[in-house]
Amino acid sequence: MFSFAIHSRAGRARAGLFRTPRGVIETPVFMPVGTLATVKALDPDELQGMHAQIILANAYHLHLRPGDELVRRRGGLHRFMGWNAPILTDSGGFQVFSLASLNRVDEDGVTFRSHIDGSSRHFTPESVMHIETNLGADVIMQFDHVIPGQSEHAAANDASERSIRWLARCRAEFDLLHADADAPQQTLFPIVQGGIHADLRRAAARTIADMGAWDGFAIGGLSVGEAKPDMYGMLETCDDVIPSDRPRYLMGVGYPEDLLEGVARGVDLFDCVAPTRMGRNAAALTPDGRVNMRRAEFREDDRPLVEGCGCGACRRFSRAYIRHLVQADEMLGARLLSLHNVHFLIALMRDARQRIVSGDFDSWSRDWLARYHSQPTRP
Repeated sequence: MFSFAIHSRAGRARAGLFRTPRGVIETPVFMPVGTLATVKALDPDELQGMHAQIILANAYHLHLRPGDELVRRRGGLHRFMGWNAPILTDSGGFQVFSLASLNRVDEDGVTFRSHIDGSSRHFTPESVMHIETNLGADVIMQFDHVIPGQSEHAAANDASERSIRWLARCRAEFDLLHADADAPQQTLFPIVQGGIHADLRRAAARTIADMGAWDGFAIGGLSVGEAKPDMYGMLETCDDVIPSDRPRYLMGVGYPEDLLEGVARGVDLFDCVAPTRMGRNAAALTPDGRVNMRRAEFREDDRPLVEGCGCGACRRFSRAYIRHLVQADEMLGARLLSLHNVHFLIALMRDARQRIVSGDFDSWSRDWLARYHSQPTRP
């Protein structure tokens, strides 16, 4: 059902094909995030129009609202949200970190206090597998323990070892649930943790690889407060030890520079809320850096956000018009910027793939990043 093949390489960078029951994904790829079964402000037709190949949803948030059982009764996530291509669900492990003030972690799992109504919810590896099976995404993630990026060695080791123990429980429950002929066609990805400590990352990757056959590996616990050189170093460490014949998914990372640096270090899949969040905050991604569209200099600027960009915002509207929308707090402004930013990152990964295939990824990426960083981001 699931397979991965690498067709071209450029150093550590890879151009591959990840085959799933709902379609073939060309990698490297950016996955737009639809936390609550919607990529904020965009509809599925727009996502298809910009060639989004796979999107992400969040099991924790969908369990709270509208409820994973409700989604199951509606025929699963694909039918519920009108999206027929692959979907990946995160397990809620990141919420262990992001909602730390609302949870308690022990060996059994995590007790959350709902950020919606304050009710207590207990998540275990087993219950998360039930939730993700109900949702029916194609790729589902193990339940893991995420901690701040600069955590000391002892804390990172504890979280990594706990994540591995939880993985064993996830795998057992996943296999039990999918022995049912009516279960959705899914694959379970393990998550390599270890903070910014290379020895822990190596140990986790090797232990996980020895636990059985996996269709892919995720790299978690990065972009959570550590310095970028530390993140890039951990990607190189993971590239050295994660089996090279499986796709690698870097969780929660999606700024343009991080995408290209990740591709250069062997990463195949990325996701992040950044493009739509930036759109809601009047920021546009361009080859010359991130641009604040509230700035007065765009008041009479008739150019598109990016010359030659094929997104709906750039094909039809000027910078002056989009600035007017965001200044007036019109929702179309945030929508157009979100559309553009998601399109920008999808196209960036498509270009990266083409450069890997053509053999000039390194020089192209170096030139692209030099231009992107040449203009400082201005408030």
